[in-house]
Amino acid sequence: MILVTGATGTVGREVVRRLPAGHRVRVWARDPANVAGLPAAVERVGGDYEDPRALARAVAGVRTVFLVTTRVGGGDDARFVDAARAAGVRRVVKLSAAAVLDRRADDLITRWQRASEELLRVSGMEWTLLRPRAFMSNSLAWAPSVRSERTVRALYGTSANACVDPADVAEVAVRVLTGEGHAGRAYTLTGPRALTAVGQTRQLGRLLGVRLRFEELSRDEARASLERRCPIPVVEALLESAERQRAGAKAQVSDTVPMLTGRQARSFREWAVDHLDVFTPPAREPGTRPGSGPVRGGSRAPGTGPVITRWTRPW
Repeated sequence: MILVTGATGTVGREVVRRLPAGHRVRVWARDPANVAGLPAAVERVGGDYEDPRALARAVAGVRTVFLVTTRVGGGDDARFVDAARAAGVRRVVKLSAAAVLDRRADDLITRWQRASEELLRVSGMEWTLLRPRAFMSNSLAWAPSVRSERTVRALYGTSANACVDPADVAEVAVRVLTGEGHAGRAYTLTGPRALTAVGQTRQLGRLLGVRLRFEELSRDEARASLERRCPIPVVEALLESAERQRAGAKAQVSDTVPMLTGRQARSFREWAVDHLDVFTPPAREPGTRPGSGPVRGGSRAPGTGPVITRWTRPW
C-alpha cells in the first residue's frame, strides 16, 4: 500500500490523481473530507501528526510513503518516522527543498529541511529525497492584484528562479513511489529555465492580452505582506531566501525532470495557460479602449509588456 500525506496540498493532490490503477492507495489529511474527487478504492484517514493513534492508523499495513510536512520545526517528521519505522514501512519519499544544497543557506526553513532529511537517512528505512525549487504556483498569490489592478507586486523582480511546475514534481514522485532504483537518491527538480518576476509578468500579460504593470516591493513592504500570513521566524527565513535568490543562488537548472519522466520539464508559460482563468481580469465596459480585454490562446495584444514602476536597483 502507498500512503500519501498532505493529500490536499499542491503536490500531494497531484500525486494521488496520477498514481496508476492497480496500486492500493491511502491518503492522510487533517480533514479527509477536503480530499475530493478520489476513486472509491482510495482509503481516507484523518488526523494530525501530533496524534499517535492517528499516525498508527495511517501507517498500518503501508509499504511506501509520500511524506509532506509543513510545520517548520514542529517535530512532525520525527513523529512520523518513529511511527513508520514501528509499523514496518519499507520506503519513504520525502518532499524537501533545493535550498538544502546551498551552503550559504542557513535560514530557519532550510535548517529544518536538512534536519528532516537526516532523520530519514538514519531511520533504517529506504528513502528518496525530492528537492524542488520554488513552485510556479506561488505566482497565484499575484492573481487578486492582476485581476483588480492589472499589477504584479514582488520583491527583487529581476532576480531569477528556476521554478518548477508542481505537476512535474508530482509526476516524479509517482515514478519514484511506484518504481525501483531510487533508494538513497536525492533529486533536485527545476523548470526548464530560470525566470524573473518581471519575466513572468511579461508572459502573463501576453497570454491575457492585457498590459500588466510590475511594481517592485521594498524589503519593508515585502516584510509587512509576509507578516500578514506567516509567523515572524518564517518571515525572516523567507526574506533571507529572497536575498540568496537576488545573489543568483536559485538560477541553476537541473535535468532531473527530463531524466525521470522522459520529457522536457513544463515551462512557466505552459503552467500559466492551464491557470489563466485565475488571472483573467474582468472584461472592460463597452466603449473602453479596444484590445484591452482578455485574449485567449496566448495571442499578444499591442502594448502588453509589463510597465515597471517604483524600480529599485538589482544590486
